[in-house]
Amino acid sequence: MADHLPSFNDYHCLIIPGWCGSGDDHWQTHWQRRLPRASRTRVASWDEPERGDWVGALDRSIQCIGSPILLVAHSLGCITVAHWAARAEASLRIAGALLVAPADVERGSVRRELSGFAPIPMNRLPFPSLVVGSTNDLAASAQRATDFAATWGSELVMLDDAGHLNLASGYRHWETGFSLLQRLVVPALSSSA
Repeated sequence: MADHLPSFNDYHCLIIPGWCGSGDDHWQTHWQRRLPRASRTRVASWDEPERGDWVGALDRSIQCIGSPILLVAHSLGCITVAHWAARAEASLRIAGALLVAPADVERGSVRRELSGFAPIPMNRLPFPSLVVGSTNDLAASAQRATDFAATWGSELVMLDDAGHLNLASGYRHWETGFSLLQRLVVPALSSSA
């Protein structure tokens, strides 16, 4: 495992966890430790999410960062990004967004705790983005992930049998995911000044 990821030196990676947060062994937590500059959103409750709180926490986090930002969202965090982008004025600060396993909070089987994030904004995102879905994610079908990507104007990567791309489906460090984040990096960003 490499200790340093120099291609991300010019960016601040903002981690946006999903419902219940990202525990110590979740890939987002490992990435936060590995990326040169990274932080995560802070919400009042990871277990009883409230849309206004989560969107506000994302906005406050973005306002505190002075460098170009790469958003790294998982599950309900992806839907939080879509809500924020639909109302944000500071979206030019976002260099890109990696949206992993977006949760379909409009599905019939959605848990009560997540239903307050519906309806899902279906506006084109005003920054480059990449949606990573799975052919067997119970939180969003492959078709729904495809629909999100198309509507948000995102590149789509569909993984076979990857579940919800979380610890339960074997995604602990997810080293190969860095290559997906790399797609959002603008070459020679710092030399363009």
